[in-house]
Amino acid sequence: MKFRGLLAVAALVAASTYLPLKAASDVPSYITAAVVDAARPADEKAQDVHRKPGEVLAFAGVKPGDKVVDLMPGAGYYTRIFSKIVGAQGTVYAVQPIEMDKVNPARLKSLHSFAGTSDYPNVTVSVPPTANLGLPKGVDIVWTSQNYHDLHDPFMGSPDMARINKAIYDALKPGGIYIVLDHAAAAGTGVSKTNDLHRIDPAAVKTEVTAAGFQFVGESDVLRNPADDHSLAIFNPKIKGETDKFIYKFRKPLQ
Repeated sequence: MKFRGLLAVAALVAASTYLPLKAASDVPSYITAAVVDAARPADEKAQDVHRKPGEVLAFAGVKPGDKVVDLMPGAGYYTRIFSKIVGAQGTVYAVQPIEMDKVNPARLKSLHSFAGTSDYPNVTVSVPPTANLGLPKGVDIVWTSQNYHDLHDPFMGSPDMARINKAIYDALKPGGIYIVLDHAAAAGTGVSKTNDLHRIDPAAVKTEVTAAGFQFVGESDVLRNPADDHSLAIFNPKIKGETDKFIYKFRKPLQ
């Protein structure tokens, strides 16, 4: 009986520390409205079935009035959604490092095509060098999706990650949130698969980010895929769009 009692206590402790997934019914109406926004391009809406933006952004906690840095936003998939969520009282800073622009200028062209328009008036775009991001101060959220791993690669200049994460830390207000969503590499591989497979070991991200002073406060497995064995590059047709992805939430301490 004592053993059963200990098992029951252990189960209660585990349950108290587990962060449940955000079901569609738990997604705030302002996020749902942003996802179904008529101004979003059809090709981006077609990605929603795999990217699950409602559940993902509910976990992130973005809300009306927030100041959000969308770091390495690609063509702006999340940028548009952020814009509608934060609304007229909020701001979205799309920060596209110049190194990424050189690799794929079409993405920056996409950002400029809608930033500051009547549909997305609260979006601004900047193109700084990775080594000097020049992020705005006092923001509520810094978000990076599917690109953190790129910061370790030669085409980005292999920047000092301690410096990058410290710049993000300094940009956030006390209590601000840093979200890293990326393609998972096999456990124990560290950053060795960022250039060939475009994946990163989640443990390596946690080590780098917490070293800058952040507190790790949770993760969501809404985009995890146990069928992905982490051996294929993310662009491989056999896994593209369905890679195993982790979402980590970090917080800047209040003091």
